[in-house]
Amino acid sequence: MGVIDELLANNEAFAARVEETHLQVEPSRHLAIVTCMDSRLDVFAALGLGDGEAHVLRNAGGIITDDVIRSLALSQRKLGTREVMLIHHDDCGMQTITEDGFRAELHEATGIAPAFAIESFTDVEADVRQSIRRVRRSDFLPYRDSVRGFVYNVDSHALREVVVADPPGEEVV
Repeated sequence: MGVIDELLANNEAFAARVEETHLQVEPSRHLAIVTCMDSRLDVFAALGLGDGEAHVLRNAGGIITDDVIRSLALSQRKLGTREVMLIHHDDCGMQTITEDGFRAELHEATGIAPAFAIESFTDVEADVRQSIRRVRRSDFLPYRDSVRGFVYNVDSHALREVVVADPPGEEVV
């Protein structure tokens, strides 16, 4: 039995013991969270969230990519979210690679250079600040005033806020 088969059995047991309910598609807290795909981050437990309360968008590094902006635009414009919480974390795998190194590795393995940016980083707080600015400056998002960023400590499970001063004319990469 493979891992997926084990998980299907877990789901069968879960579905049998949980009462059937229908939650609204709009998150009840009107919140979208962007975070890393790291398996050490249990976002719902860490924030005390229940099912149906927030949209959670995950990718490698919690990077604000065009696809994340697309999802946030849908979340805000069609599904009622008004606040955005960004959660990066310490000890992130994206800090262990380089843009050029991983790009070269993918090209060597496949013969094709990836069309997407890798977006590795060394300074997690600087990356949170960049992510906040990308969200705040996106014309596709109508609700950009309530965007806050945090770094999650994977050992203590505590969040620390990263504050951004947004000076005029500052470039966002």
